Amino acid sequence: MRRLRNVKIVATLGPASDDYTMIRKLHEAGADVFRLNMSHGSHEEIAERHAIIRKIEADLNSPIAILADLQGPKLRVGVFKNGEEELEVGAKFRMDLDPAEGDVDRVQLPHPEIFQALEAGSTLLVNDGKIRLNVESCSKNHADCVVVAGGTISNRKGVNVPDVVLPLKALSEKDRADLEFVCQLGVDWLALSFVQRPEDVYEARALANGRAKVLSKIEKPAAVTAFDEILKVSDGIMVARGDLGVELPVQNVPPIQKRLVRKCRAVAKPVIVATQMMESMIESPMPTRAEVSDVATAIYEGTDAVMLSAESAAGDFPVEAVTTMNNVAEEVEADPTYAEIMAASRVVKRDSIADGITVAAREIAEATEIKAICCFTQSGTTASLAARERPGVPIIALTQQINTARELALTWGTNCVVTQVVDRFKTAVVEAAKAAREGGFATAADQIVVTAGVPFNQAGTTNILRVAPCEERLIFRTDPE
Repeated sequence: MRRLRNVKIVATLGPASDDYTMIRKLHEAGADVFRLNMSHGSHEEIAERHAIIRKIEADLNSPIAILADLQGPKLRVGVFKNGEEELEVGAKFRMDLDPAEGDVDRVQLPHPEIFQALEAGSTLLVNDGKIRLNVESCSKNHADCVVVAGGTISNRKGVNVPDVVLPLKALSEKDRADLEFVCQLGVDWLALSFVQRPEDVYEARALANGRAKVLSKIEKPAAVTAFDEILKVSDGIMVARGDLGVELPVQNVPPIQKRLVRKCRAVAKPVIVATQMMESMIESPMPTRAEVSDVATAIYEGTDAVMLSAESAAGDFPVEAVTTMNNVAEEVEADPTYAEIMAASRVVKRDSIADGITVAAREIAEATEIKAICCFTQSGTTASLAARERPGVPIIALTQQINTARELALTWGTNCVVTQVVDRFKTAVVEAAKAAREGGFATAADQIVVTAGVPFNQAGTTNILRVAPCEERLIFRTDPE
């Protein structure tokens, strides 16, 4: 389905969006990628949603990406004798390994790894940072704290440890089981939670074994510090602003978001900006002005995708949320300032033949009346390089691999088309012209740019660029092969 925007929309599925009719409405409204949150729902429910997405994909002949978001290790306090307690500012409070029910003075924190990493002066955040504890002293089995920000603490509330690198792996036993399950199902992307270091990504990549791309969620200060190394070993990035805004001062998040988006674009890897983008639409059919501005800012920054979480998974207005996000994206990208920002932030790279080809394709398209850039791609790399350029004309990504088409549904500006087997450049041009006409990107009187690699069907061989007419019958005096 052709979109009138380049940025992609990720919609999370849940109780409000778990049948064929609703999921199809979300896709038709603008959702390009569906997120399966492995923190919620049984394997049976996840499999049902996966099957529905693939049915919609087949019915509409529209490649759809599926992103499975792994839960990651969850750090939580134990339970309280009274269910909850009120912590006053300045009070003393202990966390320890004792499984006894908690009270106003202490509670269990069943994570010995945390106590191993804590130091005097460390901070513990409870319930999304609403309660802040400062560690005064600690040992391998307890931490004595003073309450800096008080409030109600209750059973199994989450704990964040912002200022230390925890000796915890990003994959729990549940995550490993979930990863294997969704890889066998056939998801396209895996979102890896609790990433702190590049080694966390190595494990997920080894377990996925090429069956899905690995996207690292940046939600820990340690991940921000090690971002360059994490980016090198990841296929994509999610700027997960929820936990990031808990563990860092909130004013730090916007500049971090901007830097991370630019770094991802520079290396042609997709990046999602996520969390609380239109949260008021969980209960309201209209977003706030601030939320619209937040979505617009992410688009102006050049992000590949913006994401809806509870808005589409559990809200009262899932279709309206997607439609609103789509409308904001169309309006922003129609703004001449958007094109100026994309051009000003472009880093021209000519480190390889493929780099040079995609840069040349964009420059030719912008200097002439070219209607589209058509990229033949085996692995998706050529289309990703074309997207990095943020051209002012549509990108048509043509591939024989349905998996590649699905993966590229997350990448900025790519209109993915699954083609027949192509083994000659002449055939490639004919297929590109056909796709441009049928997709409404060009007419028979228009011209397109076609990039491909010879020999065909080999990843990393992009070495040809041709300006071609979109006529239904193309006659070549010479065959480029």
